[in-house]
Amino acid sequence: MAITKIVSGGQTGADIGGLDAAMYCKIPHGGWCPKGRKQEKRKSIPEKYQLIEMTTGDYLKRTEANIVDSDATLIFTYGAPTGGSLRTVDFCNKHNKPVLCVDLEALSRKDVVEMVKNWFSGKLDIPPPPEHCELNVAGSRESKACGIQRTVMNYMVDIIGAVNDVCFYPLNDEG
Repeated sequence: MAITKIVSGGQTGADIGGLDAAMYCKIPHGGWCPKGRKQEKRKSIPEKYQLIEMTTGDYLKRTEANIVDSDATLIFTYGAPTGGSLRTVDFCNKHNKPVLCVDLEALSRKDVVEMVKNWFSGKLDIPPPPEHCELNVAGSRESKACGIQRTVMNYMVDIIGAVNDVCFYPLNDEG
């Protein structure tokens, strides 16, 4: 099994954390972003992120496009998914795409990595991703969950390493 690409919409928080992890691990990344590379608290998503602009600034259309164009979605939140994260779950169900929600309040870093690895191995009671997976990383934005961007980046480096069976220089909680 392998994570072959990280897809995300480029919003602050979990989205950028996933893209940063892909860049750190030197695996491809991409995805759809809103017209104008619109992002919370910034004029635009930095160009270093290889995202394709949609013809609309609608965040939900971008979210659905990333789900359709990826193989599975991993959602990071503090607590149960709400708002855009909950809509992400709805879109995954609509398009019959595997989805796993990770509550960062309820699980340790080690437990999150183990849970995602078990998901990829088909050991959870939910549909697993395919063996070679373009993974959509989504979740809370930074203004709703301060620090989630760094947390997701750190966890995703560990997850990519565990799923792809490679070793990366370990990141601590500070990055």
